[in-house]
Amino acid sequence: MRIVTRTLLSVSAAALLLGTAGGAVAADKLQEVLSRGKLIVGTGSTNPPWHFKTEQGDLAGFDIDMAKIIAKGLFNDPSKVEFVVQSSDARIPNLTTDKVDITCQFITVTAARAQQVNFTIPYYREGVGLLLMKDGKYKSYDELKAAGSGVTVSVLQNVYAEDMVHAALPGAAVDQYESTDLMYEALNSGRADAAATDMSSLRWFMKQNPDRYVDAGYGWNPQTYACAVKKGDQDWLNFVNTALHEAMTGVEFDTYAASFEQWFGQRPPAPAIGFPTEMR
Repeated sequence: MRIVTRTLLSVSAAALLLGTAGGAVAADKLQEVLSRGKLIVGTGSTNPPWHFKTEQGDLAGFDIDMAKIIAKGLFNDPSKVEFVVQSSDARIPNLTTDKVDITCQFITVTAARAQQVNFTIPYYREGVGLLLMKDGKYKSYDELKAAGSGVTVSVLQNVYAEDMVHAALPGAAVDQYESTDLMYEALNSGRADAAATDMSSLRWFMKQNPDRYVDAGYGWNPQTYACAVKKGDQDWLNFVNTALHEAMTGVEFDTYAASFEQWFGQRPPAPAIGFPTEMR
């Protein structure tokens, strides 16, 4: 019996040593980041209001602010971030190869992507909206819809663009353009009655031009935006989720709300005091 016990203990010890040496034991990303003293974040640089370079060459935008919120949670210092500028198709590969600790780059949550990475809790819900000229013929979504085929909508060229517009305005004529600049120019020149664009872009554009444009007041085609982390480290995911959750509902709400208002022109509703409404 003693021989069997000693043998089992030896096997267990050997397995533990081999697992540690061979990398079988999961890495502790949270401790790795804390020990390093900075957070490494994958993001973009060409898509305001999410991530773009200022005239001074600094990265700015809502994704950048989310990364700084996480850094503040780690180090009580939002500046302790190293940004890795990456293309959209590098968002997942750079996570899986450990080039970044986290990706915050307006990544849409899908079931297929969730097989490759772990998504954090959402920090924004995207959708499509309709931008109108303030002095234009139509003042609201209801007026656009009532006009039927008399309405022309400009939209960024895409294989699904026409179906997307017709989901909201079934009778509208749809003109597709190769760039957002051309899409907005069609609206400015009167060739289009409305421009269909991401709601975040619409809000950003209105904030930059408050006396020229209005929102038709209708949004559709929802998409969830979240940060993403490499699979396999639940403690790291839990920490990031806590940092984002408390930014949207708790002690860091003023920071989140100020960023939201800066980039989208609206202040999100303050969390209700008392029962946590997100538990309903």
